[in-house]
Amino acid sequence: MKQELAKSYQPKEFEDRIYQMWNDSGSFTPHVDSEKEPYTIVIPPPNITGQLHMGHALDETLQDILIRWKRMSGYSALWLPGTDHASIATEAKIVEAMRKEGIKKEDIGREAFLERAWAWKKQYGGRIVEQLKKLGSSCDWTRERFTMDEGCSKAVKEVFIKYYQEGLIYRGKRIINWCPKCLTSISDAEVEYEVQAGHFWHLRYPLKDGSGYLELATTRPETLLGDTAVAVNPNDERYKDLVGKTLILPLVHREIPIVADDYVEMDFGTGVVKITPAHDPNDFEVGLRHNLEVINVMTDDAKIVDAYPKYAGMDRYEARKAIVEDLKAEGALVEIEDYSHNVGTCYRCGTTVEPRVSKQWFVKMKPLAQPAIDAVKSGKTKFVPERFNKIYFHWLENIKDWCISRQLWWGHQIPAFYCDDCGEMVVTKENSAVCPKCGKPMRQDPDTLDTWFSSALWPFSTLGWPDNTEELKYFYPTNTLVTGYDIIFFWVVRMMFSGLKNMGEVPFDTVLIHGLVRDEQGRKMSKSLGNGIDPLKVIDEYGADALRFMLATGNAPGNDMRYSDDKVKAARNFANKLWNASRFIMMNLPDDFQYSGLPEKLELEDRWIVSKFNAVAKEVGENLDKFEIGVASAKIYDFIWDVYCDWYIELTKPRIQAGGATMEKAQAVLVWVMRGMLKLLHPFMPYITEEIWQVLTDGESMIIAESYPVYDTKYDFADAAQFEKVIDAIRAIRNRRTEMQVPPSKKARVCIETTEPELYRSTAVFFEKLASASAVEVGEKFDMPDAATAVTDSVRIFIPMDELIDKDKELARLKKEQEKVQKDLDFLSKKLSNPGFLAKAPEKLVEAEKEKLAKAQEKMDKISQSLAALQ
Repeated sequence: MKQELAKSYQPKEFEDRIYQMWNDSGSFTPHVDSEKEPYTIVIPPPNITGQLHMGHALDETLQDILIRWKRMSGYSALWLPGTDHASIATEAKIVEAMRKEGIKKEDIGREAFLERAWAWKKQYGGRIVEQLKKLGSSCDWTRERFTMDEGCSKAVKEVFIKYYQEGLIYRGKRIINWCPKCLTSISDAEVEYEVQAGHFWHLRYPLKDGSGYLELATTRPETLLGDTAVAVNPNDERYKDLVGKTLILPLVHREIPIVADDYVEMDFGTGVVKITPAHDPNDFEVGLRHNLEVINVMTDDAKIVDAYPKYAGMDRYEARKAIVEDLKAEGALVEIEDYSHNVGTCYRCGTTVEPRVSKQWFVKMKPLAQPAIDAVKSGKTKFVPERFNKIYFHWLENIKDWCISRQLWWGHQIPAFYCDDCGEMVVTKENSAVCPKCGKPMRQDPDTLDTWFSSALWPFSTLGWPDNTEELKYFYPTNTLVTGYDIIFFWVVRMMFSGLKNMGEVPFDTVLIHGLVRDEQGRKMSKSLGNGIDPLKVIDEYGADALRFMLATGNAPGNDMRYSDDKVKAARNFANKLWNASRFIMMNLPDDFQYSGLPEKLELEDRWIVSKFNAVAKEVGENLDKFEIGVASAKIYDFIWDVYCDWYIELTKPRIQAGGATMEKAQAVLVWVMRGMLKLLHPFMPYITEEIWQVLTDGESMIIAESYPVYDTKYDFADAAQFEKVIDAIRAIRNRRTEMQVPPSKKARVCIETTEPELYRSTAVFFEKLASASAVEVGEKFDMPDAATAVTDSVRIFIPMDELIDKDKELARLKKEQEKVQKDLDFLSKKLSNPGFLAKAPEKLVEAEKEKLAKAQEKMDKISQSLAALQ
């Protein structure tokens, strides 16, 4: 061996260098290879506005584990990276930057604004990509894509025109969700609901004929300005005679009809509902059925329009207060009732969404939804865990038409053109159009498409579609989509129907759902709580491998997990343990050591470790197949730390000290197992495993390109279980000595009573080295009344008491300890039987005292057992 492992584990010294080596060597770039099976993951494209947060770190770690495992398992494994233009978020950032300069986007015009946007993308768009590299993400950066690059833009136009020609895309006046802050429409999926404290304002609407009034309640009195009817249920006997009559709208004094509609619930409130078609989705549908006028009362930024001079220019909430005061003055306000209700807010900025009628572009969803439902029901695509099917089905089965137009400039401009002279409209792939009717130049629709329209095409647009490329034929459909449960309806659903519609096949066979990374107290990480953890700081302090391993070990599909600094430290300690063990082994190899696999003849302990490794390789493979990544990482951890480092290395030390052939055999097995376990661990902790591998193999190969360990029957040694009995016996002695507080330096004779004497005679050296035995006697029967005993399921072990402890001194020590514990028991029992304490003390304190009592009793039981054994 020419190289030497550094004295201490310092990830900063090698992580960037190792990543550069992988990238430069083309290790991340798979090829279309008919000899190999493809395996593809497309990255959920992070926004160009973003920077790495703990949710990304989890998402990317899981994907990287899968892609590295499949790459090492012989697949042509593609992890396709890219970023999303994120129209609303990016435009908001640029507009904010311009506001600080005192400029509005309208001041500079669309072209100049887009120049700024592309410059912003160039400056900040690659930031998150560099951060992904720090984490160790083995994406194929040669195939990196962007949702607004030339190829993806071509795919967007292709799909829009195809849907339009098939009647799946239409333009119409419908009620949509409007964000008064982002100043754009947003889809149903982009509305987040939160419970807000509000009121029911009970109002009286007088009948025109003066015969009385109808009472109703509303949560939004400012929309009263746009009321065009009042509705009752047609089966409601209370109001049958009033249907068709006319009311006078308070404040506005407009005449409005009373209509009958099944939408109204008779047993809710008074059974009377005000109808404002321009500002409520249900009211809009009632308006269509009854041919009601649609009156919009708000501007784009949710201020009252000029048609109502008294309130014109007022913000909706300011207007609400003024209108309520005026209703009171007019005698139309009956009462105000407190009421908490679900309110829709914009997922980007948190502003309360305003439903409003607007002319927008929509996708008809019913025809697209059904094939996507069928694909999951038939098992073509599976959710892991399966319970997330419910969210998917619920969304698709209740889907409404998708509003895809956005009143933004950054994004894919809608490929529709209008003739302002004759009103003609054309949809075309071209960048300009001339009116086919009157020959005048046409104006392109100023709106852009919803960001999710382009990311819905991601699994195939990134592989070259609409061109039928070799990559598309080979890598599509993709295999595993790894994503959080929070974007099932945003993105997963849309990719499913888009893939089925445009490719005729599902976009992926498995959707692996993970949960959120919460803080140590189980709270969601957020800016407002200030409890977010920056993954880059964690990497800087502990290394990427430690962060990755913590995230993997804590992972169970679909479940949230808690970030813990202690767990990251534990993962770093594990890396340190592996580093030191590797260094110890390499320092004990001769300079001319040549690795040539396992020796032909193995000692019993060698067969044991090889069998144990073979078994763990099988289990890890099975766990990864089932996406049980957390379980797999825990098994690798246990094998490396407990089996290899704490047992097998210790078992080989006598042989290494002895020298000669037995030493060489031990060295060969140590290296064979070490190579295997480094490969097994590589997808989880890629940097440390590669660095150790490079030193161990003198840089002959890269571990990233090695084959992943699999179960092999030839390494399943039948007698390996025999050695497990020896391990159990040593462990039993150690535990007994610990109970008796005997230090490891105190040697004592060990007598092993067994029906397999040869096994224990041949392994006596291990009892001397690992169980502090001064001598080992093996027999079928021992009569030793004055001895400490330890029992396993195959042996009884006796250790002469006088060799372990000074009996009189130990008795005195135990009795003194017994007296002390008895005092604690008396004190705590008295306290807990005091009714005054129990009545006044907080429940937590009472529980804590009960726990102390239980621990003291447990301690007393152990002391009593020890005394009984000595007397």
